[in-house]
Amino acid sequence: MSKVFKKTSGNGHIALYLGKRDFVDNVDSVEIVDGVVKVDPSGLNGRKVFVYLACAFRYGSEDLDVIGLSFRRDIWIQRVQVYPPTGGNATKSPMQESLMKKVGEQGCAFSFQMPPNLPCSVALQPGPNDSGKACGVDFEVKAYIANAADSADEVIEKKDTCRLMIRKIQFAPPNDKPGPKAEITKQFMMTDKPVHLEASLQKEVYYHGDPITVNVKINNETAKVVKKIKIFVEQLTNVALYSSDTYTKAVCTEEFGETINANSTFEKSFQLKPLLSNNNEKRGIAVDGRLKDEDTHLASTTLSQGDKEMQGILISYKVKVNLIVSGGGLLGGLTASDVTVELPLTLMSPKPAEVADVQTEFTEG
Repeated sequence: MSKVFKKTSGNGHIALYLGKRDFVDNVDSVEIVDGVVKVDPSGLNGRKVFVYLACAFRYGSEDLDVIGLSFRRDIWIQRVQVYPPTGGNATKSPMQESLMKKVGEQGCAFSFQMPPNLPCSVALQPGPNDSGKACGVDFEVKAYIANAADSADEVIEKKDTCRLMIRKIQFAPPNDKPGPKAEITKQFMMTDKPVHLEASLQKEVYYHGDPITVNVKINNETAKVVKKIKIFVEQLTNVALYSSDTYTKAVCTEEFGETINANSTFEKSFQLKPLLSNNNEKRGIAVDGRLKDEDTHLASTTLSQGDKEMQGILISYKVKVNLIVSGGGLLGGLTASDVTVELPLTLMSPKPAEVADVQTEFTEG
C-alpha cells in the first residue's frame, strides 16, 4: 500500500497532500500529477491560494539565493488557482476522492498534465569535497497564499508556502529484441590485409546492476598481434539549456589480456557491470534523482519521441570495444594502433509491480 505525503505551511493555513511522489513518463504521455490542498479561509485575509508544478534546472547551492543570485532556471512551470474555486466540479481521481474524505470540506483538488518532452529527474554527482545541493533537474509542487498567481511586485513569505519535491521517472519498456551489432575492418600502414572486429550486445535493454554481455569476434589477417582487449561503458550527459554540451565519462572499464596472433581468429563473450558504487567519488557522474538521502544508481537512459526538442539533462550510454594492436617486424611498437567499435546501450530500471491500494497514512515531507 502507498503512503500519502503531507506538507503544512509555516502558518498552518494551508496543507499540501499528494498520494505519491514518483510519476511515470511513458514517452508519449506522463502520469497526471494530482493532489489536494487543505485551506483554512480564516487565515487568508482576502488572498487566494495557488498551486504550481515546476520543472527546473538547478546549478548551484540554495544558500546563494539569499544574496540575490538565482541558480535555478525554470524549464517548465504551470500554475492553478485552487481557492476560491474558479471552475466547475472537475472529475476527481480515486486518490483525490480518498484524500477529500479525510480532509473534508476544506479540501481543494488540483491536477497537472506534464508535457512528454520534459527531462526526467536527474542529478550530477558532486565531488567528495563539494558541499550544497547537487546540480540537476528537479520537480516541485508548491502551494502558496498570494494576491496573484505570479506577480513580480508581490513578495510571498515562506510561512505562506508548502512544497513537496516529486520525481519524473522512466522505466524500461518491454523488450526482448537482440542487442545492437557493429563492425569495422581496419587496414594498417605497410600491411596489405586488415583486422576485422565485430562486437554485439546480447540484448537491447539492460537493467541497473545486471551484467552486460558483450560478444566479440576478431579476424586478424595481418602480421600484427592483438595484445589486449579493452571494453568501456561510457555515460554521455547532454546538458541542453542555453546551448547543448555533452560530457562523456567512463563508468566501467575492463581490460582483458587476450592475445590474438597473426593470421588467426578469435571469438569470446565478456561481461561488464557498471555500478554507481564503483563511481561514487567521480564528480559529474549523472545519477537518477532522489527525494531524500535514499540509495540511487547511475542515471537511466533518457527515452524520447525524437521529434520534440528537450531541455535539461539527457542521458545516454555506449559500449566501446578497443583492440590494442602491436606492430611487428623491425618498427615494433612504432606502428602500434587501435581498432575500435561503439555500440549504443540502454540502461534502465524495470517497471515495478503495480500498487493498487490507497493507504491514508500521512507522511510529512
